[in-house]
Amino acid sequence: MQSTIGVLPKRISPVRAPCSALADTAGTVVKETASAEVLRIWRSAEAVCFDVDSTVCVDEGINELAAFCGAGEAVAEWTRKAMGGGVPFEEALAARLSIIKPSMKDVATYLAAHPPRLSPGIADLVGTLQQRGVAVYLVSGGFRQMIEPVAELLNISTDHIYANRLLFTEDGEHAGFDPAEYTARSGGKAKAVEEIKKRNGFSTVVAIGDGATDLEARRPGGADAFIGYGGIVVRPTVAGAADWFVRDFQSLVRSLVDQI
Repeated sequence: MQSTIGVLPKRISPVRAPCSALADTAGTVVKETASAEVLRIWRSAEAVCFDVDSTVCVDEGINELAAFCGAGEAVAEWTRKAMGGGVPFEEALAARLSIIKPSMKDVATYLAAHPPRLSPGIADLVGTLQQRGVAVYLVSGGFRQMIEPVAELLNISTDHIYANRLLFTEDGEHAGFDPAEYTARSGGKAKAVEEIKKRNGFSTVVAIGDGATDLEARRPGGADAFIGYGGIVVRPTVAGAADWFVRDFQSLVRSLVDQI
């Protein structure tokens, strides 16, 4: 079945996608039913790489941190541009951090007050994959310091995190980010997936996410299939280009549980 889009979301405490997050995708052809080949790849995947913001979690972490630091709207606009593919990711990341300038204390205080809010059904999906022996990775343009608590909730090893790293001076002041991380630049998620495949000898890896940088993971040498997720926000260009587009994670759980 092919259609145009709407939305849905469930765990920890169920969180609904805000109506303002629902994008107009009129005229965009979306593959809401997996082809036999995509389903084969999904069911035989040795590893699955999840985006974090607006995928594993309901929030865009950098937006939430910015709001906490008093710079919410200016940073949210840059995030919209980056996730829609409107500007190079590295440009948007540098611009957002130059606005926020979070100190080590800012990040620690934010994390203490804002535990991760998992997307509906993600815990079930990750648990199902792990029971099948599938390696689960978090590949994110967000920050490792904010993603490690998410990994802990989902029983994902910290060495399965590929993300950006905030840098601080000796006295804890903001000092930028580590540009050497794969996810610090456009196309970096494909490089991260390529490294995961090479390091572990995986032949089949699937990427799941909501944004343009996640779609980039589908490049040659990277992910073998890309599943777009629209449970929190629907980005038309991503929905239209995904090998399979889902509105909730339970549909992915069912596709594995129902496997004969």
